[in-house]
Amino acid sequence: MRVSKRATGVIAAGMAAALVASGCSSSEGGGESDSGATADGSITIHGVQPENPLVPANTTETGGGKIIDDLWTGLVEYPNDGGAPRNALAESIETKDSKVFTIKIKKGTKFHDGTEVKAESFVKAWNWAAYSPNGAANGSFFADIAGYDQVTAVDPDDDGPKKAPEPAAKEMSGLKVVDDQTFEVTLSAPTAVFPTKLGYSAFMPLPDVFFTQKPEEFGKKPIANGPVKFVSWEDNVSIKLTRFDDYNLRDKVKVKDVNVKLYQDENAAYADLLSGNLDFLESIPTSALAGEKYKADLGARALNTVTPTTAFIAFPIYDKRFQDPKLRRAVSLAINRQDISDKIFFGTRKPADSWANPLTPGAPAGNCSSCKFDPTQAKQLLTEAGGFTGEMVFYYNADSSHKDWMEAVAQQVKTNLGIEARAEGIPTFAVFRQNINAHSMKGPYRAAWQQDYPDIENWVNPLFVKGGSSNDGLYSNPEVDAGAKAASGAPSLEASHQQFAEVLKKVDADVPTIPIYFYGQQSGHSEKIKKMEPNNVGELDLSSVEL
Repeated sequence: MRVSKRATGVIAAGMAAALVASGCSSSEGGGESDSGATADGSITIHGVQPENPLVPANTTETGGGKIIDDLWTGLVEYPNDGGAPRNALAESIETKDSKVFTIKIKKGTKFHDGTEVKAESFVKAWNWAAYSPNGAANGSFFADIAGYDQVTAVDPDDDGPKKAPEPAAKEMSGLKVVDDQTFEVTLSAPTAVFPTKLGYSAFMPLPDVFFTQKPEEFGKKPIANGPVKFVSWEDNVSIKLTRFDDYNLRDKVKVKDVNVKLYQDENAAYADLLSGNLDFLESIPTSALAGEKYKADLGARALNTVTPTTAFIAFPIYDKRFQDPKLRRAVSLAINRQDISDKIFFGTRKPADSWANPLTPGAPAGNCSSCKFDPTQAKQLLTEAGGFTGEMVFYYNADSSHKDWMEAVAQQVKTNLGIEARAEGIPTFAVFRQNINAHSMKGPYRAAWQQDYPDIENWVNPLFVKGGSSNDGLYSNPEVDAGAKAASGAPSLEASHQQFAEVLKKVDADVPTIPIYFYGQQSGHSEKIKKMEPNNVGELDLSSVEL
């Protein structure tokens, strides 16, 4: 998915949850900044239509996630250089046992409607997100908190005709407001990674007005607490933001207006970048990677970095045709990742060989046994699985540069397994995600994971635990669930990482998805931007922009 970004301060934590702070990186687009031009200026940046209205706890994809990360400021944030989390809105996060956390927030910060951000702004938001009848997609992120099991109810037949019973409670027992600036969080078990997670958008505060509206109404005109505020949203055209002048934290935005232009084609966005009609494009289309064309086009305005993001092929395991792990492993072994990296991405992507991105703390390297290219073993496994009848269609969203590599995957499966395979584009990312969330996909499909916070836990619980926020294929293994729960409750990060590594061995045996490549990111900015920084996942850090 994604990560909240901005970086300030140092987390104040007790010894059981101490985190090491790291400095920000600094990069320049060249030239001296004109403070007047910056203060009154505007920029246009690339975006795609969000899947849902902009409610933090109900946004699990990057189209809406990037906007939410700009609109909101959370308790902690993640430095642009990939260092350890630091305090943002939190004054301090203290614990003696990694189970009970006392969180104090900075006084005098405001929501965009002028109301003060208080401790209850977090407690009420978290309780709303965790209460399962509200249907928040990110509700599972609160599973660490005591009383979560009382505010959630299990669907007895997994999306079948029966309805889940009403939960026993509406609020988690592990949340307590102490005063306007302080609240206490009690977890069901010691969880050393808990402070690291608090910069993810699921944990953002909500103003009182949210609770007087329908979530979808609020999400179309959101009121947040970050350095820019919402102005307007025209579907599939643009989302307009403007500087919040009452923002009083250190990552204040210098430019006045930000126009997020919603594209359906990255090649059109690249053309706009070259003509000066777009000021930042996060991902250069593959058409401009050949022969490093983008470098010739952009010169010093071309950026090249790596991000903790992995591209996958996901399986709709709810479809009986894809429930045999041998079939899934066969498909994975039939894919030549090096060939895709070299011929489609011209070496700008690295073939994936592990389940968690290697840039992630705690991620073991080379632990994906099905990521090697072995067509002989693939054919044998396909035979053992009973073959595959009919056409295997690989789906992708056509509004980004995925056509070439998805067609390459389909062709390799066809050539190496003898399956009638092809790739098919779905016009927009929003519709693509709607189909995925409705569990209506008819074949394997493109997926990617952009980590929400820097820890291996984020590459397991949301993706592979039953009920996880992004377990879109409905993969389920009780041993994985139990192991992940134990790893999440480990008393130290080191112990947690070791246990999650063991959990991934069980995931590897099941092949619920197929890691394909680790992202290398090529971006570009306009001549208008004189200074900027990408954040730790390659998105534009708005607070760094000078014109």
